Amino acid sequence: MSLLTLESGQRARAAAAPLLLGKVAELIGLHVLVTGLPAAVGDLVEIDGSALAEVAASGPRGLICLPLAHTAGLQVGALVRHTGGPLRIPVGDELRGRIVDGLGRPIDGGPSLAHLPRVSVEHAAPDALSRPRIQTQLGLGVRALDTLVPCGRGQRLGIMAGSGVGKSSLLSQIARGTDAEVSVIALVGERGREVREFLDNDLGPEGLARSVVVVATSDAPPVERLRAAFVATRIAESFRDTGRHVVLMMDSLTRVAMAQREIGLSAGEPPATRGYPPSVFTLLPRLLERAGTSPDGSITGLYTVLVEGDDLQDPIGDTARSILDGHVVLSRSLATAGHFPSIDVLESISRVTSSITVPEQRADATALRRMLAAHRNVRELVEIGAYVPGADADADLALARLPQITAFLQQPLEQTTPTAESWDRLAALITPEAAR
Repeated sequence: MSLLTLESGQRARAAAAPLLLGKVAELIGLHVLVTGLPAAVGDLVEIDGSALAEVAASGPRGLICLPLAHTAGLQVGALVRHTGGPLRIPVGDELRGRIVDGLGRPIDGGPSLAHLPRVSVEHAAPDALSRPRIQTQLGLGVRALDTLVPCGRGQRLGIMAGSGVGKSSLLSQIARGTDAEVSVIALVGERGREVREFLDNDLGPEGLARSVVVVATSDAPPVERLRAAFVATRIAESFRDTGRHVVLMMDSLTRVAMAQREIGLSAGEPPATRGYPPSVFTLLPRLLERAGTSPDGSITGLYTVLVEGDDLQDPIGDTARSILDGHVVLSRSLATAGHFPSIDVLESISRVTSSITVPEQRADATALRRMLAAHRNVRELVEIGAYVPGADADADLALARLPQITAFLQQPLEQTTPTAESWDRLAALITPEAAR
């Protein structure tokens, strides 16, 4: 029997096989119990011919599914069909310039993506020993970052702050200023109003042309908000696997954790630290470790972290810092004073600085950090007129050059600076002539 005849027979048997349908036995919050349908954890099922759900667990009573859409209109007894496997999304160069939802479906009114190859959202992280070392700086276009918190190609960096301090604005400035080949931007849990503003005003046509934007607004079901993070990561991985150097920007990692919290609590997990169930702290490393370098290319991950009450020790912020390769702290006091970007450079750190910069650059950055630290120590004394010049050489230097330092650290939102120019300006700022 030929191979062609064998394949034809298998297809015929599959077509003639009876269609297995299950039924909804229970609907409680995010919990949908399906009976009478065999499926594996991670598979997608279709409820009542329209609503998709993901199999989260399997037990004696049946399948526990999490809906990927709102459950209004569903009822006990609705028929459930197996879709044939897990969530699969389109990948390829034609995704650049497109906007998709949290399940990888286009929402920008552009051409269909049905002809593109599809891959499973789940993907293994590169093996630890196969990851090349990070040795090349990736320019972000922001002077304070490129010189004082330099980012390496393949690094994972957290941008940490409370609400309304400028995380999204800084991310949009990086999206336009980075010299990466491809940008993948995930807007998870964002206000619907801000999505259009980000696309039109912050990203712009030029930035969008080399980007893929994944959007799951705050009113999307928690499973879609959670999946949006993995969809964006998988799209970035598909570009990395073809040898590209990608920047993955996710706003925000905290809202991904909040979506998992909703799912975990609805599934019956016990609340732990500040109401977050244990699955949240299992999820974060599984997501974040998928970025980074691989033998083929790299994914530079930039993740905003919304810390509760400006407390950097909150559970998500603390866990993210322990996994990521550095963090950028934004200061509310700088933001309220009109200092943009509101980066607190003394509290920010990059763990790969020594690998991607030369000794002269590190010396200049250290000199500026030393001046900023000295100025912070004597600022209150200066304000009340109690500081005696000559008491601290670094403080005297900082006070003499404060206008130039402030001008260097501040940068308009619409302005980006090439990395080489940023280092040159820092070197000029550190030289003795800068005080004149």
